[in-house]
Amino acid sequence: MDFNFTNEQQLLQDTVQRFVQRDYAFEARKKIIKTPLGWSRDAWKRFAELGLLALPFSEAHGGLGGNAVDSMIVMDAFGHGLVLEPYLATVVLAGSAIASAAAPEHQDALIPAIVSGDLIAAFAHSEKQARYELRNVETRARRDGGGYVIDGAKSVVLHGDAADKLIVSARTAGGARDGKGITLFLLDAKAPGVAVRGYPTVDGLHAAEIACKGVRVDADAMMGEVDNALPLIERVIDRGIAALCAEAVGAMDALNKATLEHLKTRHQFGVPIGRFQVLQHRMAEMLIHFEQAKSMAYLAAVKSDSSHAAERGHALSAAKVQIGNSGRYIGQQAVQLHGGMGVTDELSVSHYFKRLTMIDRTLGDVDTHLGKLGDRMLAEAAQPVPTALKISHG
Repeated sequence: MDFNFTNEQQLLQDTVQRFVQRDYAFEARKKIIKTPLGWSRDAWKRFAELGLLALPFSEAHGGLGGNAVDSMIVMDAFGHGLVLEPYLATVVLAGSAIASAAAPEHQDALIPAIVSGDLIAAFAHSEKQARYELRNVETRARRDGGGYVIDGAKSVVLHGDAADKLIVSARTAGGARDGKGITLFLLDAKAPGVAVRGYPTVDGLHAAEIACKGVRVDADAMMGEVDNALPLIERVIDRGIAALCAEAVGAMDALNKATLEHLKTRHQFGVPIGRFQVLQHRMAEMLIHFEQAKSMAYLAAVKSDSSHAAERGHALSAAKVQIGNSGRYIGQQAVQLHGGMGVTDELSVSHYFKRLTMIDRTLGDVDTHLGKLGDRMLAEAAQPVPTALKISHG
């Protein structure tokens, strides 16, 4: 498998890295967090000018026709800068759903608006009782004349408080944990019956609790097939996981570099503390964890575009496990090696660690994805052995 970037991808990487280093310094980020929105409209417009918002969309809608590796490059750079803007929510999650399943007229209207930076969208699927189980949907959509009426609630909707449009999953048939019977709908965030309660998360980003009470939508608000949205939701979530893995790798790299610089400049007993062998060993372990995470992030990006759901899910779960474990180890070591300063808001170290912790909790934590891997292995082991492969004992 070739992991070398093309000339275009190398140019993309250089462009995004320059923006983060020049215009998204840590002190500037701290000021953005304190604004009511919690992210910068100016930075968002700059993303549009750089073509970042157009990256994954087709050229027919004003996009650049990029793939998951292109998105990985962007998210890696965003991880270095601890970028606050709703790129994951709007471009990766909601944008992927719109591009895959929205009616042509909605694609024609919404995707160019996302590309230009004029539209914020959010993917509202998770519910408080679901615990990362994608098929666990209690929100209901019932037929009403030529349309639907939606009732239910969604939890921890990333950047849902800033969204103009919401992609909402609702059950149109079956029980709360059935795989069949889930349908996606496109809602206006300010539609009658939609209540949004936004809040900041521990890592400085924003999320929202969204309640739908008697929300009426026309039939053309339905996205994809009725009762059969789960495969699409799984694909959208897998793309989100791949993007999160790339962002985490960027944050880990920044933490490693900051920690190494601290070991070189912090003196104790008249010498840099980096001269102490035990600290050198810990730094080496941090580098090993980073390289393992980076390899899995590359694999996640490549596999996230696969049409083979089982293979894709296995690779994404494995990547999420490695990313979660590596992020926790590197974050803990970085904080400890910085001493008491490592937990303060004045240093970037604590902010990177908080973001890595939230990445682990987003779209399934380590335990959740270990359980998925175990379930798949048990299911494969239970499959009957093909007759041609059975060993004859005479």
